[in-house]
Amino acid sequence: MANTTAKVDAEYSLEAVPKTAPQRRGFFAMFVVMLGFTFFSASMSVGAQMANGLDLSGFIWAVIIGGIILGAYTGALGYVGSTTGLSMDLLAHRSFGTFGSYLPSAMISFTQIGWFGVGAAMFAYPVSEFFGVNKWVLIIAVGICMTTSAYFGMKGLEIVSFISVPLITILGIYSMVLATNSGGGWSAMFAQNAGSVTLFSAVGMVIGSFVSGGTATPNFTRFSKKTWIAVVTTVVAFFIGNTLMFMFGAVGGAATGRDDIFYVMMAQGLAIPAIIVLGANIWTTNDNALYSSALGLSNISKIRKKPMTLVAGAIGTIAADWLYNNFIGWLSFLNATLPPVGAILVLDYFLHKENYGEGSAPARKVNIGAIVGVVAGALVANLLKWGIAAINAMVVAIVCYLIGEAIARSTAKAK
Repeated sequence: MANTTAKVDAEYSLEAVPKTAPQRRGFFAMFVVMLGFTFFSASMSVGAQMANGLDLSGFIWAVIIGGIILGAYTGALGYVGSTTGLSMDLLAHRSFGTFGSYLPSAMISFTQIGWFGVGAAMFAYPVSEFFGVNKWVLIIAVGICMTTSAYFGMKGLEIVSFISVPLITILGIYSMVLATNSGGGWSAMFAQNAGSVTLFSAVGMVIGSFVSGGTATPNFTRFSKKTWIAVVTTVVAFFIGNTLMFMFGAVGGAATGRDDIFYVMMAQGLAIPAIIVLGANIWTTNDNALYSSALGLSNISKIRKKPMTLVAGAIGTIAADWLYNNFIGWLSFLNATLPPVGAILVLDYFLHKENYGEGSAPARKVNIGAIVGVVAGALVANLLKWGIAAINAMVVAIVCYLIGEAIARSTAKAK
């Protein structure tokens, strides 16, 4: 049965990836995919903000502490995804219920399509300005190219990552070295504005930079051949990828006052490399975003991933200009709703492993405790000004979920 399914849908949109499936990947392939996943343009803005408010030691500590917390969160999700072979949406079938899973699926689809559109416009705007090309020509071309590679699923992500990751790393480090030399070294650059950002706030910025996207980690690690491969590649990739993005943004912010390596490289006379880095950076992130949004739509519609990739790509491309100019604030708001989903997915797996074995089926249609946990966690994350938003959201979600579990057990005993 598993082999037949694999021939029909190599992406296993609506079922677990069998442990013997040929689509399962080894260490290097998974590492490159996960590294490409973490190469996220918005993280550079976070790095610039930290560089303009911390000294060098504060910046390093913020990256280390935030990276440990972020790595633990994504590593746990990577473990669950690899062990079960289930995507984020299919894990939600167990923890949120078959109908309840539509909530996290809609959330991930909505936010990731939004980021896809924003990313397409982020590339089109500066490049059209530089070459004098109509922005819509570039948006459509970028949308088609990125949708095409995402259409081919993990294989497409793998190819794009194998090309993009070395390019971003090499050119980004070269640019960073030039900026550092011209700026008098890291200590001097960071000392200019140190003091306006606390270490606690900076740690929260590091976690918040990718905790929402990291919730989709099982979508990729379910294809890992071994559980240790999933965990190690995820944790290490998040440390390396996020750290590089923070460093690129930090140096750029200190050297030019801009928070994007594209503008830093332009100022250094590296126009073509700048366009390559910008395109490669956005392509890896956008492909992963589109892949996750297509799986979410597939769960809701019960239509396989490939057609849903085309739908998600078309929506993101058509709406790209509007999304870029109107929706980034809303996307940031919605991103705070995703960490509670990941916390509940992991907790439910460890509390109810019997529901995740091969051939098992979801035990309920709706888990009210999980639903309430996501809603309450999102409200706390967006309204409470104390602490780290993502951590607050996860704690509240876990409490609500456990209360729901206790009520369900009491009700079952009474019956």
